[in-house]
Amino acid sequence: MTDYPTPTIVVTGATGGLGRAAIDGLLTRGVSASNIVAAGRSAEKVDALQQLGVRTAVLDFAEPDTLIPAFAGADILVLVSTSEPGNRVPLHAAAIDAAKAAGITHIVYTSAPHADSSALILAPEHKATEEYLQQSGVAHTVLRNNWYNENYGRSLPQVVESGVYLASTGEGRVASASRADYGDAIAAVITTPGALGKVYELNGDVAWTGTEFAAVVTDLLGREIAYNSVSTEEHAAILREAGLDDGTIWFLTNLDANIRDGLLDSSGDDLSRLIGRPTTPLADTLREYL
Repeated sequence: MTDYPTPTIVVTGATGGLGRAAIDGLLTRGVSASNIVAAGRSAEKVDALQQLGVRTAVLDFAEPDTLIPAFAGADILVLVSTSEPGNRVPLHAAAIDAAKAAGITHIVYTSAPHADSSALILAPEHKATEEYLQQSGVAHTVLRNNWYNENYGRSLPQVVESGVYLASTGEGRVASASRADYGDAIAAVITTPGALGKVYELNGDVAWTGTEFAAVVTDLLGREIAYNSVSTEEHAAILREAGLDDGTIWFLTNLDANIRDGLLDSSGDDLSRLIGRPTTPLADTLREYL
């Protein structure tokens, strides 16, 4: 594939899974590595990305003085949402302000499903960021990402060891996709005309239940994995006995309740249409963790 004649693109969170996936997607779609700036907080991790041929920058949303130099000369900012619940809005606002001051003309923001109307516990901070982005006057594209297949890969060793997948999601469905899928979507809206001003609701092609998750792992292992569906109260007690703190217990049980209520059971084909292929099946991602 020939180089895509694109403006300079800064990708924040470049050392994380989604940021790196966005860079891989841009390179695959023909964007020249010299047009990509991989930005993150860890100088060591950012420097490791130089092997891709991209430029690098160290920045921290909590330190505004690091932002404008990192954004200088860039045209597009991929604002990967931070992983700091409770502090996202001021951090995102600082990045948006700096991008505007640096002359960036297009911001691509990774948000949450139906952030403007959902009761999902993650939604309010994303809604506030979207509103701030709208008020900034900078042209933007919003990608409302559903859950990641990889979120379940991290807990897979415990499921394999115990033979049980425990959750309080009932038979609620999760329309998850892989980080590679979402990263490719970022690349697609940058390299394809017509994305400015649009909001995309992105989710996997298949929404699965806890019962179906256990069946997928059963097939991968060749031995039975049971789904233990518990109530929110039972789940909280189990997590407390395991030594988790109250804040983590609240987050995990409320998220499961959101799933039980159908808040991650999204439909639509925005993601597969953007990336030009079916989304990655859950089994394909989980296989990488076994």
